[in-house]
Amino acid sequence: MNTPAITVYAANWCPYCQRAKELLREKRVAFTEIDVEESPELRAQMVARSGRRTVPQIFIGERHVGGCDDLHALDRNGELDRLIQGV
Repeated sequence: MNTPAITVYAANWCPYCQRAKELLREKRVAFTEIDVEESPELRAQMVARSGRRTVPQIFIGERHVGGCDDLHALDRNGELDRLIQGV
């Protein structure tokens, strides 16, 4: 089973970004963090992919799972583990 790539569009000042990344670290999964504060192009890419302007925006594979609250909700209902495992 292949673990899908996880991408977190974030800003280093954002407490929600920190909470989301901490949950992923607790799950012991690798993720790519894209700091949208460093580049208007990367922010535009995030908006184009997610349809949202706020951070964090999290993708598991090509699936947009939303922001921090959405990620924690997936974890509470057990779906996050299935997504991470590629099920």
